[in-house]
Amino acid sequence: MIYFYDGSRAGFLTAFLAAFNDNEAIVTSSQRQLTLGQEAVFVQTNAERAKKAEARLLSFDKYCMQDLNFLLRCSDETRDQTAFEYLRLIATKKRPVRNMLAEDAVIMASNLIGKVKHEAERFRGFVRFMESASGALYAPIAPDHDICDLLVGHFRARIPNFPFVIHDVKRKKATVYDGKNVFCAPLENAEVMLSATEEAWQALWKNYFEHVNIVERERLKQQRGYLPVRYRKFMPEFHD
Repeated sequence: MIYFYDGSRAGFLTAFLAAFNDNEAIVTSSQRQLTLGQEAVFVQTNAERAKKAEARLLSFDKYCMQDLNFLLRCSDETRDQTAFEYLRLIATKKRPVRNMLAEDAVIMASNLIGKVKHEAERFRGFVRFMESASGALYAPIAPDHDICDLLVGHFRARIPNFPFVIHDVKRKKATVYDGKNVFCAPLENAEVMLSATEEAWQALWKNYFEHVNIVERERLKQQRGYLPVRYRKFMPEFHD
């Protein structure tokens, strides 16, 4: 049986309960082609049941919801099934299992969680803010995983007196810090008028980047190792 859910954490936990005793269960929030003889059900999110499932799982492992949070952020198509099998193992063993590295579910969960954490760590250095004419800072990003709101704490600590927006253009959402509060909101597109100071700084930065490069020793392979090409889309030093 395939158990479809709406993509939310509460939806996942509801589906987790529905599928728990099904040894052939497949849990997913993505579209999926059914094979011959396969049955499917859409699990309606039930906040009360989800809350009970969360409380029960936390009684076995107080950090398991943190793990689930990272797993559901991952863009890998196996994320839902991996999360289901990982949490089912916790519920079956009635204790934390993250050190049980002989278990496939633990290995898979650890790998996906690591991907999300690694990308979040990279983006703390890759994000490029631009100063708008209003003085607020704006940074577009297009990460592989859903990490937009994971970045806000780092930049809030670094620049607490400046309001900023981190815009995930791939998922059409943004995390906003208004100088006091943080909130997330849908954001299709953003038209940002840059300040004169920002335009001048971008020109200086591009000029520096061009002149610091040694043509005879470009070492492009090494450069791509430090800064993969897929992260350069919104970095002014790589664009005219």
